Amino acid sequence: MGGSAPRGGCQLPVETTSFVDRRDEQAAGRELLARARLVTFTGPGGVGKTRLAAHVAARVERAFPDGVRYVALAGLHDPALVPLAAADALGLHDHSDRPPLDTLVERLRDRRLLLVVDNCEHLLAACAGLAAALLRGTTGVRILATSRHRLGLTEEHLMEVRPLPVPDPDGDLSAAESHPALALFADRAAAVLPGFRLTPDNRAAVARLCRRLDGLPLAIELAAVRMRVLGLDQLLARLDDRYRLLTAGSPAALPRHRTLRAAVDWSHELCTPREQSAWARLSVLAGGFDLETAEAVCHEPAAADQVSAPADQVSAPAAQEPQSPDILEAVAGLLDKSVLVREETPDGGGARYRLLDTLRHYGLERLRERPGAEAAIRRRHRDHVQRHAGACEAAWFGPGQREIVARLRADRDNLRAALDFSLTTAGEAGAGLRLAGTLWFYWHACGAPREGRYWLDRALDANPAPTAGRARALWVSALLAGSPEDLTRGLRRAREARALAERLGDQAEAAHADYVIGVVQLFADDLGAARAHYETTVARGPVPGQHLSLHGLDLVELACAYALLGHADRAAAVCERALGLCEAHGEDWVRSYVLRVLALAYTVRADWRGAEPRAREALRRKRDVHDVIGIGLTLDLMARIADGLGAAERTAVLLGGADRVWSDIDRDRWGSTALNSARRACETHARAALGQGAYERAYARGGAFALPEAVAYALDEPPQPPPRQPELRTAPVRLTRRETQVAELVAEGLGNQQIADRLVIARRTAEGHVERILGKLGFSNRSQIAAWVTARR
Repeated sequence: MGGSAPRGGCQLPVETTSFVDRRDEQAAGRELLARARLVTFTGPGGVGKTRLAAHVAARVERAFPDGVRYVALAGLHDPALVPLAAADALGLHDHSDRPPLDTLVERLRDRRLLLVVDNCEHLLAACAGLAAALLRGTTGVRILATSRHRLGLTEEHLMEVRPLPVPDPDGDLSAAESHPALALFADRAAAVLPGFRLTPDNRAAVARLCRRLDGLPLAIELAAVRMRVLGLDQLLARLDDRYRLLTAGSPAALPRHRTLRAAVDWSHELCTPREQSAWARLSVLAGGFDLETAEAVCHEPAAADQVSAPADQVSAPAAQEPQSPDILEAVAGLLDKSVLVREETPDGGGARYRLLDTLRHYGLERLRERPGAEAAIRRRHRDHVQRHAGACEAAWFGPGQREIVARLRADRDNLRAALDFSLTTAGEAGAGLRLAGTLWFYWHACGAPREGRYWLDRALDANPAPTAGRARALWVSALLAGSPEDLTRGLRRAREARALAERLGDQAEAAHADYVIGVVQLFADDLGAARAHYETTVARGPVPGQHLSLHGLDLVELACAYALLGHADRAAAVCERALGLCEAHGEDWVRSYVLRVLALAYTVRADWRGAEPRAREALRRKRDVHDVIGIGLTLDLMARIADGLGAAERTAVLLGGADRVWSDIDRDRWGSTALNSARRACETHARAALGQGAYERAYARGGAFALPEAVAYALDEPPQPPPRQPELRTAPVRLTRRETQVAELVAEGLGNQQIADRLVIARRTAEGHVERILGKLGFSNRSQIAAWVTARR
């Protein structure tokens, strides 16, 4: 269920406040990116590096056919997770046991995209390693980094992001709105004091205030929100008093970092005690969070912030404590003071909040002033994450799977923070083992196998004692094995898990391990053993405590083994039984696999018309839960069905679309020979039916699809409108003769190298023509060029 990296498109943070134009810096940043593959925006905290980078990236998006991707590192603390975070942002699913950077480079070797890596300063070595590997192992990837410090690579081009320029308060201020610092203050002040604007009477005071704040955007924003309760002259006078104290009356200018510190200190002092406490406690949260999480970490127990017993000394997290309305008021107060930023989730899942990185570090400093407070709050946060993960696991086999996936993906930085705390803090390792095992369905179903294995390996190393938690972690780790190199270790771990669970008398964990043993046998092409194994587990039926998802998957894998062995009727009968189980619980994820295997059974009978509607329904449900591996498998199956129906061109297009999906997963290291062999047969048939040239064009057409387009084509749905429409122009667009030729070849589905070969030009020349066509037409991807050519015809 993780996202596949779409062709084209822009994936940048959603902004909740207006951006005061920094035209010169944007132009300079775009110019640097045009001639350098690694550009780093440097500057102090609060100067606006992240927002400037986002705007520059949005402006250059059309130059990158494979889009712009954003990697947020502010909530990440483990250097080993940097390449995994990049893969996650790119929608890549790594099932191999190779070094993550090697896999990342291999997947991006032929891509042309911009990677925005934000907040690198606390992970400099890991970010430098990521950048170096991509620069040296690919040709079309460019990197825009933001950091308080340079990465230190010879290929790196630096651009210092300076504070906003501030005009002389005693000079000509007739065009005050043209000065970014003054415009920013006016914009933020108007948000809390409707009707506020720059006037001849207040321009000089605003200029003095912005100059006092050194033009630092964050400091200006924090000061502007005080306009709700203070007049402009009062605000300036109080700020002057505070700075005079900090400089002890010295006329020397306050260093810029102390300017920001003074502004943040003042904002903190103007908070109520409850808001100050919430600010400190919320600083343990990584990335965004919702109100429920805020309540969990901010609730005041009887003995506030005292060091509680380590998790290894208790059996499970305490029950959720009752909440106080004061917490909601504190969150609202921090929002009013611009300490917290509100973010709307794209799926409509409700409001989320975020502390800017500078303010989060300030809150942590405050929290650490009390011995033991940080550990106590982090423990409370981890316990909340464990409760929530347990609730999601319990609800997984039922309706609401899409919402569970969306919530866990939004919370992934906090999942990492909870796991990292548990596995790096004395006495907490057992809780880390429990949490990593509880999240089995997230690692497996939501497209995070590599990261899951990372946490599980660490948890297993830290917890050698023979416990039920260790048994679970062993079989979950085995379940996440998806490559031939890893299957041997996976089978060993699954058998170890079963033996340990049986020794402990834990029937449920033994049954879970049994499921995984059969999966490994199936992927290793030992179909007879897998069939016999699942016949035994299905005959036994579910045991007390066994997760129904895994019981349902026992049925799915038995049906799959039957179908691959040619026993279509047996496979169909098992599928009907599994469908009844899923329908009774309103479940979609397992049901999508049941429908796919049922369609596979129909293909064994050569009943192509019976197979097609079942495969379509499987694909719809996989799209609903965004199961990318399942989508790849089902597109392969639908290509086989199209081949059986004699639709050679459709077969080739579907194969191209499937391979585009698999390029984010790595087909060569996932699945079994039995699962993949039928695909190769229908490719051979389609090539023979169409001829080499026609087959390549149809295949290239499918290969140019983004994942949503590939699914829409397979379902015969109209394509979704492009995310950005071409700009309206007063004059008709005119392409040169050569550009027209290139556009026609793009419409035929040819890639840049194929275009170069056809026209006997260099690949770089072809790439340049495509970029100019995109620019002239105002398009962002090749599919739009193809649609434009078709419309002109």
